[in-house]
Amino acid sequence: MSRTIRLSVCAALLAGTALTSAQAADLPSTKKAPLAPILTQWSPWMIRGRALVVVPQEDARLKLGGAPIVGGDVNISNSVVPELDISYFFTQNIAVELVLGVTPHNVKGAGTLAGTRIGSAWLLPPTLMLQYHFTGLGAFKPYVGAGVNYTVFFNEKAKGGFTSFDLQNTFGLALQVGFDYMLNEHWGINFDVKKIFLEPKVKVNNGLISGKVKIDPWLIGTGITYRF
Repeated sequence: MSRTIRLSVCAALLAGTALTSAQAADLPSTKKAPLAPILTQWSPWMIRGRALVVVPQEDARLKLGGAPIVGGDVNISNSVVPELDISYFFTQNIAVELVLGVTPHNVKGAGTLAGTRIGSAWLLPPTLMLQYHFTGLGAFKPYVGAGVNYTVFFNEKAKGGFTSFDLQNTFGLALQVGFDYMLNEHWGINFDVKKIFLEPKVKVNNGLISGKVKIDPWLIGTGITYRF
């Protein structure tokens, strides 16, 4: 084969290879594009409904006509009430919780005042808690909190022959520990314990008996969690 023929064959082979490559580049690709990651939507809102047991840890410093009542104390009844709270999460760990509910109590004398009926009252104690929620434990989600409480006393009624019974609205501090156990993305169960430090002023018979009553209740609750 002459040199001219060999050069012609090589040129034809190169031209054919280039044409095949160009045609392949024009064909649609069968390789699938990587799937975009599916992001779980995170909601900052949570609500809970609880059955709440309120257990006062009472103590009193009372005066009669300005003189201390030696050994005088009070006994405040326990109460079981429904409670609603609303939480907002700033991050996965930091949240605020507003606790709402009302609770009724009867007040009787104790110590040297034992057997004396004093009065009854309803408490509206909205409490705002700043919480830290622990993560990385799966469905088990414990938390701790600290906050402030403002208790409003209403529907106060004197009993046992007294003509008036008045408790002064007051601020208090609150501590909290609890956990949620999530059954699925939205629903869970909750157990929660709070301690409120509360010491309002009290007046009976328009100040004939006066002083301070340390209530300091434990609030023990369990209920349902819903995460939006």
